Amino acid sequence: MTSVRTLYNILFLFFFVVSSPYYFWRLRRRGNWTQNFGQRFANYDAAIKQALTNRHIIWLHAVSVGEIGLCTQLIRALEPRVPNAKIVVSCTTTTGMAEYRKLPNRITKIYYPVDRRKYVRIAMATINPQAIILLEAEIWPNFLWRARDLKLPVFLANARMSPRSFPRYKKFGWLFRPLFGSFAGVGCENQEEARKLCEVGCVPANVHVMGNLKFDSGANLTEQRSLDVQGMLRQLGVSEGAPILVAGSTHEGEEILLVDIAERLRQKFPDLFLILVPRHFERCRDLAPKLRAHGVKFVCRNEIFPLMKKAPGEVNCLLVNTTGELKFFYDPATVVFVGKSLTALGGQNPIEPAALGKAVVFGPNMQNFKDIVRILLSKQAAVQIHSPDELESTIAELLADPKRRSELGRHGLEVVAENLGAVERTVEMMLPHLAQRGIMVVPKKV
Repeated sequence: MTSVRTLYNILFLFFFVVSSPYYFWRLRRRGNWTQNFGQRFANYDAAIKQALTNRHIIWLHAVSVGEIGLCTQLIRALEPRVPNAKIVVSCTTTTGMAEYRKLPNRITKIYYPVDRRKYVRIAMATINPQAIILLEAEIWPNFLWRARDLKLPVFLANARMSPRSFPRYKKFGWLFRPLFGSFAGVGCENQEEARKLCEVGCVPANVHVMGNLKFDSGANLTEQRSLDVQGMLRQLGVSEGAPILVAGSTHEGEEILLVDIAERLRQKFPDLFLILVPRHFERCRDLAPKLRAHGVKFVCRNEIFPLMKKAPGEVNCLLVNTTGELKFFYDPATVVFVGKSLTALGGQNPIEPAALGKAVVFGPNMQNFKDIVRILLSKQAAVQIHSPDELESTIAELLADPKRRSELGRHGLEVVAENLGAVERTVEMMLPHLAQRGIMVVPKKV
């Protein structure tokens, strides 16, 4: 094991140095990267250290925005059960940290340390967690080795093996099998995921089928609606009752494709309004000139100010170049297209629009949400298309058929309601381990 750790650390340092220019370029591109930058190297200020002194710490880690909604749901279910514990959350991206800052001040927010042995040791010593919860499948060897050396229970919540990661974990089993075997508890979506997790090294007795936490996260519509999207659309001259096509979490190539489709559909639906929400908001800087070259009459989300007033037809597209607001833009949608499913692989989360009762359409590449897609399609709660032409014809049919849209939305709401509860089951899995670490656990309030 010592030789494995030594080899990993040599290789990690080499690849970190080689990739650091790209790493810093991405940070700078996303903006706000200098704030608390030292935390990535386990450099914490006095305020954080003081907040963590003499506390029972539970450390939750989510990579970026996509997992932070799940993390938030876990915190809401966990905090009432462990009232004396202190919650620390971490992420790796600036967009993720922007989401974390919406959480109450009692929750300490930090950046996840770079997985070099020195930084991990300092981070563990400073945070001094009694337990660690990782969202989905964030596997960093030095971090997990240190947790194991300290005999800390580490949990993997909403674990899944993507088509890319599963063969890699198996191929490098000499490194990853002991790491997966060290998890005290693993919650996953279904039996297929459980089988794959056991194949890469998880202890079968520690793997539990919980369902998908994304149903609970997507169905959480209680968040204060600080963004008045309807008012924003009125400012842009969008008339009451105008059909609205929302393309959420789009990737390279999908935005222009949707722009062209919307332009052709306006021959039949002249007041059709398009809302584009790219998955990575920093792409908007490159996307905006492309939209102008296409003659799109658009406005960027951050350009809308209270006194702005556009005439009807002056704008036919909104480009959302902010982060963390997608669910608010789903709300007025007539039809929703879920991105990263046509020109890219993996797909994005279709549960949020389904939980709002929207007519949901996605492409063939939904590998990261395979079980969710299977359920939605089997219950006739979404439509899957396989080509740009089919996407255009499907959107046209839905825009023209309010009854069909209503049926899809109603079935989507039913699917979400039937699949709630994964968050509570995941918390229940962890509580006995937390009690063993001296954390006070109280019964759930009825």
